[in-house]
Amino acid sequence: MRLFPVVALFALVFGAPSASAQVSGADAAPYPMETDAPAADTEAKAAANKPLTFPAPAKLAPKPAAKPAATPVAAAPVQPEPAKSAAALVVLPPIRPQAIRAAIAQPAAVPPAQPAANPPNPPAVVPGTEQEFGWSVVADPATGIQIGLPTRLVPHAREATRGTRWSSAHGDVQIETFRLTEPGLKLQALFEQEKKEPSTRKVEYSLLRDDSYFVSGIQGLRKFSVRASIRNGEVRGFTMLFDQAMEGIVAPVMVAMASSFSPFPQRSAPFAVLSKPVEYGNGLIVSARGHIVTDANLTRGCQVIVAQGLGDAERIAADRENGLALLRIYGPGKFQPLSLASDTAASAALKSTDVTLLGIPDPKEQAGSARLTEIKAQVTDGNSIELRQSAPLAGFSGAAALDRQGRFAGMAEMRNAVLASIEPALPPLRLIRTETIRAFLEAHNVPAATVQNADAAKSVVRIICVRK
Repeated sequence: MRLFPVVALFALVFGAPSASAQVSGADAAPYPMETDAPAADTEAKAAANKPLTFPAPAKLAPKPAAKPAATPVAAAPVQPEPAKSAAALVVLPPIRPQAIRAAIAQPAAVPPAQPAANPPNPPAVVPGTEQEFGWSVVADPATGIQIGLPTRLVPHAREATRGTRWSSAHGDVQIETFRLTEPGLKLQALFEQEKKEPSTRKVEYSLLRDDSYFVSGIQGLRKFSVRASIRNGEVRGFTMLFDQAMEGIVAPVMVAMASSFSPFPQRSAPFAVLSKPVEYGNGLIVSARGHIVTDANLTRGCQVIVAQGLGDAERIAADRENGLALLRIYGPGKFQPLSLASDTAASAALKSTDVTLLGIPDPKEQAGSARLTEIKAQVTDGNSIELRQSAPLAGFSGAAALDRQGRFAGMAEMRNAVLASIEPALPPLRLIRTETIRAFLEAHNVPAATVQNADAAKSVVRIICVRK
């Protein structure tokens, strides 16, 4: 049985199966991925998938002799120009998806997998696909995964049950991340489940290692592949599902995705852009009159803003340059403001690189509750925040950053891929320091609170943005 080109390409990424690897050809299936959109026109895709053929370049004809002038003049005879070789005549066009399809259609173009312990990785971006598909390496806030995405091929993004789903306009290509944290989760058991569910799947290739697995095959009329890794009892991975007519386009993209995939990244990447009708974040109460400071990106396009447990909030000011927005809660309320004293928090934060992010994650991350969560991090390169351990950050924008003594050092700002591409100097996750927040409040006539021994945890509130 001939494996389809995707399997051959992934063999380069994963290497040949080791002694513990399992190769299966029985009916099977990975972590179930829903299909919620009709496939694109099959005939049009088949036509687009047809390999291009190029005619042999014609030889150059010799130039005609020049016409004699009115007055006879002795002229050197014009020698015919020698015909150029085909190699000299061919002008190579930019590599496009059609050319990639033609290349991978040749068996010789796919070298056999090497049985090395650490096979060489393919390039993170396959030549010719970056501009065509809008290649971008991003972090998925819902799972913490770092992944390369062909954003033009899959422009639509929305939340999924256990992660995020990106899809093409007609749903013929879908990419979905997932994160599993069930108690007692075993990679072997999940691998076997992947090969059996849903029942419409037929596995053509499967590989199990000590800390990861890969499964691919056919699901109904589509092809699929799943890659996942485990660490400390937590499994992170992604599923790709696509129409068979799209194989020639998707195959090189999948190689690039496999190379850029990092389930537990050590450094931050720009966060993936998600257009959410309801988005969650954090705000910091900064005055006894109901003023709240939050991440300006969180308040973009909101029809309604709610401070959970306090009521509706109005955005009264925003500073896009510094990433801050000022909200106000009207009516009676018992507010416990954060201390912004200049002689404690700000100076202490400048002397210490270790910080603790204190915020309320997205409800999906904690079964709908609103409890505070701590994430250990450090401040590097001025204001850049790097996590000590990879963790999902969905709903963590606007979280408080505390120094080693538990004093307020600033607010965490999350920047997505679009903003990061406009302003590449700004890190994906950065610290807005206390003095910047204090200056922002003074500019809008809000006195900074200087409560002694204030508990920062009591000043953190969940902010809910409701869009159209």
